Amino acid sequence: MKLLLISNSTNAGEEYLDYPKHDISRFLGEKRVKALFIPYAAVTFSFDDYEKKVKNRFNEVGHDIVSVHNFSDPVKAVEEAEAIVVGGGNTWQLLKMTIENKLVEPVRKKVLSGTPYIGWSAGSNMACPTIKTTNDMPILEPESFSAFSFIPFQINPHYLDANPDGHAGETREQRINEFLVANPGMYVAGLREGTILHLEDKKLRLTGPRKMRLFRKGDDPVEFSDKDDLSFLLK
Repeated sequence: MKLLLISNSTNAGEEYLDYPKHDISRFLGEKRVKALFIPYAAVTFSFDDYEKKVKNRFNEVGHDIVSVHNFSDPVKAVEEAEAIVVGGGNTWQLLKMTIENKLVEPVRKKVLSGTPYIGWSAGSNMACPTIKTTNDMPILEPESFSAFSFIPFQINPHYLDANPDGHAGETREQRINEFLVANPGMYVAGLREGTILHLEDKKLRLTGPRKMRLFRKGDDPVEFSDKDDLSFLLK
């Protein structure tokens, strides 16, 4: 498999997909790729607008995308895709529409066969066994919580170490620990903003300026940097 799992699309003060654009370009290679984009996480703006925004950034670094909502047969579009890109937004709507369009297994089969997959935020959640560690409100109810399951661990994108001043609610770490009590034996990777998980040639590594915080029930959280080999998480 070839996976590029990005925590967030935009860093504060930057343009959309600006910080990961060169990672995306290198990941797809020198030859121009026209990837299939899945925009289903968009809620407050149209799929057409989402496609245009992502297309502009991909074009900037020598690649292209076309959205699956333009195809009368989305399954065939997946089967013929050079690469698959899944954008962020609301993970619950993303999964619900992916299920309704019968794309879960076709995407899974396609990516497991070697087709490159890029996801950010909700798109990274979809690479996990389930979407149970998303940060989004469940605005819709999908038939199942099961996602593409490319990797055997969970990701919590946009991971934050503390709550804002004056907020008395649970921290992100407390919420992850709740998940681990209910789902013992799972790893959860707290993927801080500006960081990316890159899987290629059976090797998993982190890129970006911040560390990843890894959680497992019964163990103290551990920090990993871009110098660490994270391939043990694939077992």
